[in-house]
Amino acid sequence: MSTTPILIPKEGMGTTEGTIARWLKAEGDRVTAGETVVEIEFAKAVTEVPSPATGVLRKILLAEGQTADVHTQIALIEPDS
Repeated sequence: MSTTPILIPKEGMGTTEGTIARWLKAEGDRVTAGETVVEIEFAKAVTEVPSPATGVLRKILLAEGQTADVHTQIALIEPDS
């Protein structure tokens, strides 16, 4: 079964990293494509990040407060079975 990653998006020129501000969904929650699942802080601005797919939020890879580079996988969505 293929999973879909949620990535830290690039927000503007010069953005190289983001910090997980708040998860709006927990592992095991069902999500739909386009639904906001996490808020990420970039240079003191918070951006809502939508789910790229519909399914179940199977694994959160970065906890709130953790910082990572742009395009880093932060969670995995598994299709509904």
